[in-house]
Amino acid sequence: MKRSRFTEERIIVLLRERESGVKTADVCREHGISGVTFYKLKSKYGGLGVSEARRPKVLEDENAKLKRLRGSGQSWFGRTPSQHLVQTTPATISRPTE
Repeated sequence: MKRSRFTEERIIVLLRERESGVKTADVCREHGISGVTFYKLKSKYGGLGVSEARRPKVLEDENAKLKRLRGSGQSWFGRTPSQHLVQTTPATISRPTE
């Protein structure tokens, strides 16, 4: 996935600059982005503070870590899923023959 050129803090500053009364075209020109990019950032980060804007990134990182853990064949308990099934499946009960 392509990384953003802007940090969450810079995006919030950019959006607040626009809210303060500067024209959208001037903000875009100053920061080197297109109007489409500005409105995409506004739809994603509009109305958020810096700490709130960081939260999705933290969750994405945590999800990626869990996916890597699952993809490596390990579970939360250090066993592969097949090992877990073998160890937790009850033994068959044999009936006495008459």
